[in-house]
Amino acid sequence: MFKMPIYQKPDFTAASFQNAPDVKYEKAEKDGVVPEYFHSTSIYPEYFKVNGVWTLAEESRMDSCVVLRDDGHLDVVEQRNVKAGDRVILGRSERCEEGIFLHVDGFKQEEEENNDQFAFRMNRSRETAFTKNYKELFELFEYEKDHGKIVFVMGPACSFDQDARLAMQSLAERGYVHGLLAGNALATHDLEAGLLRTTLGQGIYSQKSMPNGHYNHLDVLNKVRRCGSIPAFIEEYNIRDGIIYGLVKNHIPFVLTGSIRDDGPLPEVIADAYQGQAAMRNMLRDATTVVCLATQLHSIASGNMIPSFRVRDGVVRPVYFYAVDISEFVTNKLHDRGSLGAVTMVTNVQDFVTKLSRGVK
Repeated sequence: MFKMPIYQKPDFTAASFQNAPDVKYEKAEKDGVVPEYFHSTSIYPEYFKVNGVWTLAEESRMDSCVVLRDDGHLDVVEQRNVKAGDRVILGRSERCEEGIFLHVDGFKQEEEENNDQFAFRMNRSRETAFTKNYKELFELFEYEKDHGKIVFVMGPACSFDQDARLAMQSLAERGYVHGLLAGNALATHDLEAGLLRTTLGQGIYSQKSMPNGHYNHLDVLNKVRRCGSIPAFIEEYNIRDGIIYGLVKNHIPFVLTGSIRDDGPLPEVIADAYQGQAAMRNMLRDATTVVCLATQLHSIASGNMIPSFRVRDGVVRPVYFYAVDISEFVTNKLHDRGSLGAVTMVTNVQDFVTKLSRGVK
């Protein structure tokens, strides 16, 4: 059964904490401009000494700054959203020297020792055995269904297979999906499958190209735009299966963000990049498990927006982050970016979704 790791707080009685100075700050001179030598946040828990008390910045994200509010609250804010007069914390050291401590070992568990200097398959690849990861994921989903928030980040590959579409619909209907982040393509091709039984003009089972099939997704986009919204399209055209149908039917929120190459787009797609980023962060703000499927840029963006921890009812707990892709390059990219301590699985995402759906109760 799933067991939540226990968070180990820093030892604030240690001399380095006791002797540390209060953190310094400087007021922002204008909107969207922070002071020189501002402190930039990471994915890890960070503590700041304010009026002699070490305080955790509870809602963090990578590459942002920390604003000290009048009530003592530490607010992690993107630089562009800083307002003139905000008290922005200063400091580039992270070991108490400037009243700032970066805590990277809060969830460190005792690991099995392996003193061999040479060993096979130490990195994650298509040859890695993922059975243990699946078992842990099934147990995690059972726990998070009622105690957390599960957000999927999906690329269009998930909509190209009928079994994968139905598996995601089933997960949503059974309460294992609490939010979705995707682009215009995932929703468009899923709705195309729901209406015409094709994706990009190919049969969802036969994979045969239909006559004039390259028009299919454009026709669907046009119909949805004529209806004015995705839910209205689903109702008017009697769509009865698929990923988006499962979300709409079960009142599960989703955020669709656009790209420079989008057709249409669908009415719900957010075209402005910064509005889209803000909407994605709002979805991820209280997420506790994130599963990214075959979407490199969305995965990296999500990893950058979410910390490695979450505070719930005063208790610090980990955020679980999965990156699943058939390409080893994509799964390794999150580690290269330093986005998050992700669990990476190199496999076909359509197979992953169907296996996940069968594995949970």
